[in-house]
Formats: sequence, C-alpha cells, structure tokens
Amino acid sequence: MLLDKDIEKVLFSQEEIDTKIKEIAEQINKEYQGKEVILVGILKGSFAFMSKLIEYIDLYCSIDFIVCSSYVGTKSTGLIHIDSDMKVNAEGKDVILIEDIVDTGLTVSAIKDVVTKRGASSVKIASLLHKPCNNKYHVVPDWYAFEIGNEFVVGFGLDYNQLYRNLPYIGVLKPDIYTKQNN
Repeated sequence: MLLDKDIEKVLFSQEEIDTKIKEIAEQINKEYQGKEVILVGILKGSFAFMSKLIEYIDLYCSIDFIVCSSYVGTKSTGLIHIDSDMKVNAEGKDVILIEDIVDTGLTVSAIKDVVTKRGASSVKIASLLHKPCNNKYHVVPDWYAFEIGNEFVVGFGLDYNQLYRNLPYIGVLKPDIYTKQNN
C-alpha cells in the first residue's frame, strides 16, 4: 500500500483490532442488556471504530455524532471547538461516547460534561486507544481496546493532518513525516 512507506511500525493489525472491538461490544451488550443507549461518535477520528463497534452491538441504540477539533498537526491546542453538535436528545438516556483515542483527555472530558449537563442518565466512554502518559484530565475510558505509549499513531480512523485514516491497521508514523512539515 502506498501509505505503508510512511509507517515506522505496525502496532495493531486489522485482526487484532477486530478482536478487541468484539470484546468491547460484548461488555457493552452485557452492561446495557434490556436497555436502550445512544452511541455518540466524536468525529472525525472515531468513525472507523464506531462503524466496526456497532456491527457487534446487540441492543436498541440510536446513533449520533459530534464534530469537534482540538488538534493542529501533532499538538493539542488545549481548546475544544464543537463544529457540529449532536441532534438526539440525551435527557434521561444512557449515552456512550465513542472516541478514537483518549490522549490528553481534553476532548472527551469536555464533551462528557456537556452531555451530562444536558441531563443524560449516564455517560460512559468507549475508546479505541488510551494513552495514559499524556492524560492531563485524568480521564480513563470505561472500555478501550489498547493502551499505548507516547507514540504518534495513525490508521483505522486516526490521522495526521487528515491523512492516513484509511489504513486498515494502527501504526506509528515515521517522525520525519511530521517533523519536516512542522519546520
């Protein structure tokens, strides 16, 4: 694949990702058995994870999205901007926020606060990746597929400047790709 040349190493294969997502879905199915939930994808990064996750969710569920941004290149700006808000009314509902990566925790923490203030019965977080070494907001996802170190990862929805989301695996981007563009 053309993009493979920009990847230093593959962290998680497509098969490993699928297996972990099935495990998360089974846990969600068990916890919410007999209930209806709202799954809210935090776009753009969560789309691949959410798409695969809902294949294995065996519950009545509504799907919605929030589009927000907090990153420029490889750095968090420290500010959250909601570009497009969710449309489903969360009041009195169980909500699961679907995130690609909990890194600093800023984005998901801010969105969780917003949804909680809107009267949701519960708000939990399902994330593909958890990066605790950068987590400044002490957010631990309720479910996550993989824990990673301080590496810049792309693929399976995760990007660098909107590129690499289409890789079927999660890999570490070669530093020269993003350092040469930041100079």
